[in-house]
Amino acid sequence: MAKQAIVIGLGQFGMAIARALAERDVEVFAIDLREDFVREAAEFAAEAVAFDATDAESLAATWPNRRDVSICAIGDEAREASIICTALLRQMGAPRVISRANNPLHERILKLVGAHVVVNPEREYGERFASRVLHEHVLGELVLSPGVLITELHPPPALVGRTLAELELPRRYGVTVVAVRPAEGEVVLPPPPNDPLRADDLLVVVSTKDSITRLLERHRS
Repeated sequence: MAKQAIVIGLGQFGMAIARALAERDVEVFAIDLREDFVREAAEFAAEAVAFDATDAESLAATWPNRRDVSICAIGDEAREASIICTALLRQMGAPRVISRANNPLHERILKLVGAHVVVNPEREYGERFASRVLHEHVLGELVLSPGVLITELHPPPALVGRTLAELELPRRYGVTVVAVRPAEGEVVLPPPPNDPLRADDLLVVVSTKDSITRLLERHRS
């Protein structure tokens, strides 16, 4: 049986989440006040409806207690609405509520009213993008847990032509390469320890934030 999700608030973040879930075969119930956003979501969502999600009766009719996850993605312009909506979802028995926050105070309030997970997409994207600004070889980052990252990067020039066995990255930097994707080819997992790295290889690395920074600073091109 397909998983079911409610996505409330179809701005840039909410629409992207709703679309991504639908592409992963999740049955998405999309909600927004704006008819044009609802019409756009109707192209891929199982259901898309325009109403005020702070109206308890209307929200209850979506049966959040029967959905796998409810996402309150209401944006900056309606923080009060996002708090009310989050509280209502919890009161209605939603098993998992993920809410969008815009600042630390908003985040604390959302947690107080019962959000299981609170995200700040702008802050999180900014933190990930900072590494791309500072280090040209970094393509992206994903936070696994506080202080632990998965980083995608091309090897700095000083590492090209050398093998993982020779480099001893776990011992020297606390950095572990868990996969390598050649420019032309499939992902190799685990990566071969004795194959020389190429400039166009994509490395998938697990490390602490400080460890990957030390490695990249040490071998800055």
